[in-house]
Amino acid sequence: MTADGPSTGPITGPSTGPIKVLIVDDDAMVRAGLSMILGGAADIEIVAEAGDGAEVPPLVGAHRPDVVLMDIRMPGIDGLTATETLRRTQEPPEVVVLTTFHADAQVLRALRAGAAGFLLKDIAPGDLVQAIRKVAAGEPILSPVVTRQLITHVSDGGGPGERGERARRLLGRLSEREREVATAVGQGKSNADIGRELYMSVPTVKAHVSRILTKLGLNNRVQVALLVYDAAS
Repeated sequence: MTADGPSTGPITGPSTGPIKVLIVDDDAMVRAGLSMILGGAADIEIVAEAGDGAEVPPLVGAHRPDVVLMDIRMPGIDGLTATETLRRTQEPPEVVVLTTFHADAQVLRALRAGAAGFLLKDIAPGDLVQAIRKVAAGEPILSPVVTRQLITHVSDGGGPGERGERARRLLGRLSEREREVATAVGQGKSNADIGRELYMSVPTVKAHVSRILTKLGLNNRVQVALLVYDAAS
């Protein structure tokens, strides 16, 4: 992380108060650095820190964070297992995985489990603050283009044929219009872009995306993009 100060852009956190963040990393120095950076933003509150995935569920239950910054590689229960556990709970917090490598099989597995995106540990402080704000506002911080680049570098178990069959089966549950929207999401297009391409209003696109997530049992647009990619594999 560089020495730049955190962004002073507009506050975009929940209207009920600051964005509550739980930091999970086995390196105390990393936790201290992240806390210092995020603590400088008026609309972000560090509610707790953890050094192992085993500490995450009780801390989430006690503090109800909006966002969990999750290290992947930790002794004991790793970040992947902790992410999968959290995303299976009712009203889970958004999870952003932290890594030192952009081509990491565990990162891809975390995204498939429902993480909202990933951040490299050398991210600039201002970008880190803005990423937390975006995730808290419901925006994934990983474009499908980056997702596809990640997929080309790593394999996360289970043959691509098996994943492809499952993806095509799931997409078959959608209406033709919903499949068009899902495909556009997989191409990295914004709601506005999708609306222009398919002659829909942005609220209509959002409604379609919500129905797609519900029908397919997915958590976010990143998972839709991964599913579209798998179906075309």
